Amino acid sequence: MMAKNAMAGLDRILTLELVRVTERAAVAAARLRGRGDEMAADQVAVDAMRSELNRLPIRGTVVIGEGERDEAPMLYIGEEVGTGDGPKVDIALDPLEGTTICAKNLPNSLAVIAIAEKGSLLYAPDVYMEKIAVGPGYPAGVVDIDAPAIENIESLARAKGVPVSEVTACILDRPRHARLIEEVRGTGAAIRLIGDGDVAGVIHATNPDETGIDIYLGIGGAPEGVLAAAALRCIGGQMQGRLQLNTEEKVVRAAKMGISDPAKVYRIEEMAKGDVLFAATGVTDGNLLAGVKFGRDSIQTHTIVMRSSSKTVREIKARHQDLEKF
Repeated sequence: MMAKNAMAGLDRILTLELVRVTERAAVAAARLRGRGDEMAADQVAVDAMRSELNRLPIRGTVVIGEGERDEAPMLYIGEEVGTGDGPKVDIALDPLEGTTICAKNLPNSLAVIAIAEKGSLLYAPDVYMEKIAVGPGYPAGVVDIDAPAIENIESLARAKGVPVSEVTACILDRPRHARLIEEVRGTGAAIRLIGDGDVAGVIHATNPDETGIDIYLGIGGAPEGVLAAAALRCIGGQMQGRLQLNTEEKVVRAAKMGISDPAKVYRIEEMAKGDVLFAATGVTDGNLLAGVKFGRDSIQTHTIVMRSSSKTVREIKARHQDLEKF
């Protein structure tokens, strides 16, 4: 009975209710695009998303949020949101994915959320995660997080039926990736370096014909990893992740969240299982979504909303004329 009730609840928030959450956060952040103030942009997005979440008929628990309780005033891991009625759900969110991108008004900043039945999303500390991801249409095990980069690139090229020179990897432009970048370039594959926004980076790998990206590699945030896994569950694809618990303090924090094996490799179904909903609204223009457009008497938003059980992907381009609501 609980599963049926939960499914009914997910049905109710599948469309406009869920979309409104990311729309409000995106519009709030977009007002501060290019202002150079990352903290201010993030805070207004957090405030807007939290306000909208508390209107939803759910009993939601934030399992991936804006840090842990002692570090974040709102939308921290473990915070309860919603009206208190309706199904119990897990929530993973990033009110402003790509704070630096937004502050500099660069491409691919998003407001992102994923919702699933209680116990379906990985409850992880706010640490780094090693990730590897590819899109749908490949045989199981085509890539392996423990294999060298050259093996993964060559395996993907064989599965795709192209030479290695026609494979493009997306990697965060960070000093920690210097060796990885060298290894990938040594294969003859191309690299697209991104400054921030690795949720979008992973999602781009699901549609290489449009984005030009075939595989995502490297170390980024664990919260972004769970969000990306939720999106991949809806679209299709393969992903593996391993938390970077490289200090005793991080191991202890993870243990408090039920993680007993610091070296465990999480597959996509372990990071986001069951029926998953995912929504993202563009803050700045990008390959995936257009950014918020402010007109004289309207605001335009572009959102993608997806569901894993039906493999449905909807794009919603909205024109909002009741500006007082924003």
